[in-house]
Amino acid sequence: MNPYQKLLNRKRKWTPVQTTAGTVTDGSQETLHRVIALRHLELPVGDFILDALNNDVPDMARELLLSNVKDEQNHDLALSYVADAYGIDDKAEKEAHLLREAWTSHPDHTLLKAMVAERAVFFVLLPFLRAHGDAGMRTVSADISRDEQVHVASNSIICKELNLEPSASLDKLRKATINWVMQPLGVNTENKKLDKNFWLRASDQLMYQGKAPELAYTKSARMLAFFEHSNENLPQYA
Repeated sequence: MNPYQKLLNRKRKWTPVQTTAGTVTDGSQETLHRVIALRHLELPVGDFILDALNNDVPDMARELLLSNVKDEQNHDLALSYVADAYGIDDKAEKEAHLLREAWTSHPDHTLLKAMVAERAVFFVLLPFLRAHGDAGMRTVSADISRDEQVHVASNSIICKELNLEPSASLDKLRKATINWVMQPLGVNTENKKLDKNFWLRASDQLMYQGKAPELAYTKSARMLAFFEHSNENLPQYA
């Protein structure tokens, strides 16, 4: 069995549902709005893969990549449900759209852009949701993370086969994206997971080393207790 089929077999289907708004960590609210705003990168990442499918990807990887594109549509829906429940920040939404344009217009190979976005951006945002979000956000984070593990592995293998390396300017865009998301956080905070340098460092580690030891806590799946979910699905926002 080739590595792409093995990755495809690892997948588990799941269906997004409307989440309910709950309690989030004090001090994380503005950053959570920015994390949610970057849901606008999910569909462009799917488009990056579709573009690559029209060119030079290995034939044996095509079924897996098409499945990954469907995953991105699923992720966009799940995160849209989170946005509906938690609310959005209009300024963050506008700035996220500008970042999306920067990613889509960047000249690097589309597979490279997908790999960098998922490995060193999404794999930072998802643990942030896990660390500070409400019950619905944590559930969505866990479901998306399982898919993203397969995506990053498949894109990394293909990029290696095609001898593709991210440019310095793509790395700069990655840094700018993470810096924007984490900018509302403090530094040297008592809670290290509210320290923006904790998350910026994790992104660098994922980019350059392929792993971030400080994010190891996200490996353990956690079932949410019934009392963590609201009985209502009609949150009110100011």
